Amino acid sequence: MISNWVGFYTLSSKEVMRFFSVWKQTLIPGVVTTLLYIFVFGVALENRISEIGGVSYKIYILPGLLMMNVITNATANAASSMLQMKLLQTLPELLITPLSSLELSLSFIIGGAVRGFVNGTLILLICWLAGMPINDLFLTLVAIFLVSWSFASLGLLIGQLSDSWDQLALIQNFIITPFSFLGGIFYSIKMLPVWAMNISLVNPIFYAISTLRYTTLGVSDASFKSSFIFLIIFATVSTVVAVKTMATGRKIRF
Repeated sequence: MISNWVGFYTLSSKEVMRFFSVWKQTLIPGVVTTLLYIFVFGVALENRISEIGGVSYKIYILPGLLMMNVITNATANAASSMLQMKLLQTLPELLITPLSSLELSLSFIIGGAVRGFVNGTLILLICWLAGMPINDLFLTLVAIFLVSWSFASLGLLIGQLSDSWDQLALIQNFIITPFSFLGGIFYSIKMLPVWAMNISLVNPIFYAISTLRYTTLGVSDASFKSSFIFLIIFATVSTVVAVKTMATGRKIRF
């Protein structure tokens, strides 16, 4: 349980303000990248792929682009913050404060989750202006928050286990990014061969995108109930693992 509310609030606020203070680097690039994806893939390929599941191709890919942006930002914020403190040797000073491993972990996770959620909300507005319907705004925002929290927890774990920026980039470039593209951002997994479809069914990013597609477009490759339950379980497990790893002090205590 949280006992040091003052310290917890201070560290959480610091993590949130860390990315807000450089909003030109943390918010604007996601918006620009999404607009480029919409133009390159949505507009350019719409003549070749007219629709998927009764939805125009340009609109169909929007939930996937939104989730890709959320995942990237939430993961990067928590991971980079943790790794930066390790490399600058400021983490030991934080570890001697009267903050428990739970309070430390939640502070980093909150910073990443807020960044992911803010980016997701901005992209949601852009997608809505681009013509994407939002069938259930409340569930859409809940889904964005769950994914932000899940991957912020995962980002914290990655930051704890990484010893250099090269290791961090390796994980992001060869694990997070491929899983994002294989999660059904630009296509329906029903278009894949059976073996590839089976791989997609164990990809958490697939369920994140499927959930958002259902809450916005009303179409999905997986049932909304199973996808939503999966997101809740994934958020819980990733949080517990990140907190437990912080408690062990592995690669963070010198």
